[in-house]
Amino acid sequence: MSDIYVFGSLNTDMTIECPRMPEAGETLAGGGFLTAPGGKGANQAVACARLGGRTHFCGRAGDDLFGRRLRENLEEAGADCTFLRACAGRATGVAVIVVTEGNNRIILDAGANAAVTAEDARAFLAGAKEGDVFLAQAEVPFAALSAALSAAAEKGMLVLFNPAPAAAELKELARFSDIVLPNETELAILTGKTDVEEGAAALSACGAGVLVTLGSKGCYWLPKGGQGRYFPCKKVKAVDTTAAGDTFCGGLAVKLAEGAGMEEAIAFASRAAALSVTRRGAQASIPFRSELG
Repeated sequence: MSDIYVFGSLNTDMTIECPRMPEAGETLAGGGFLTAPGGKGANQAVACARLGGRTHFCGRAGDDLFGRRLRENLEEAGADCTFLRACAGRATGVAVIVVTEGNNRIILDAGANAAVTAEDARAFLAGAKEGDVFLAQAEVPFAALSAALSAAAEKGMLVLFNPAPAAAELKELARFSDIVLPNETELAILTGKTDVEEGAAALSACGAGVLVTLGSKGCYWLPKGGQGRYFPCKKVKAVDTTAAGDTFCGGLAVKLAEGAGMEEAIAFASRAAALSVTRRGAQASIPFRSELG
């Protein structure tokens, strides 16, 4: 099995449920408030580790209680945190998550995530080898992200890029990627196209395979230079979709690191993501390998 290198963000998630989003100036009664470890990078690293991957993580947190808790959660999951740095003078990143009818809306304060550098990325990947898997998102500075993706590609790693949160400039990073993993909304932001197949084709033209997650509809896979295909997913009752995409990315990375083909990897990732949405929380919802049968 190849190693998995996850480069990205750590946040403390503050989640509250409410019947709907309040209007401007309106106060609504909510409930189910939770404070929990999160961040797309940390979530994906926890997913990789819990699902059986030999996982390494690189990122920055504040030198504070939230940061120490995030490190503990990653290490408890089994991730190597040698390159998780405590950043003096900056607070740990925070995500405020509002859940309505099983769907979420998220507001971020990057905190120490904004201090991640290209040098961090290069040091992190110094020990990586050809064939290892690299997984990154977009909650760290663009320069650091670009350097990380470029370095991973130069080493001959299998590069997976989840362009979230999406911005049009991220499209150019597809050239460093083997597989780009947007959802429907992110794909539209990257390409300006609302049709999934058209958007995937436009992004694939940048040089990568494209795997678009479609929520309860499954996903659409367009290999580089190949034919697109839809993959359905198991129908479940969703209570919280916060970590569904991160769980999917982690599951995909693990199976690809094990040498599986895309069809098998997608099926595994879909099962893991489907189980995660039946639970509340971000990292708390991510399943262990043993739960997937």
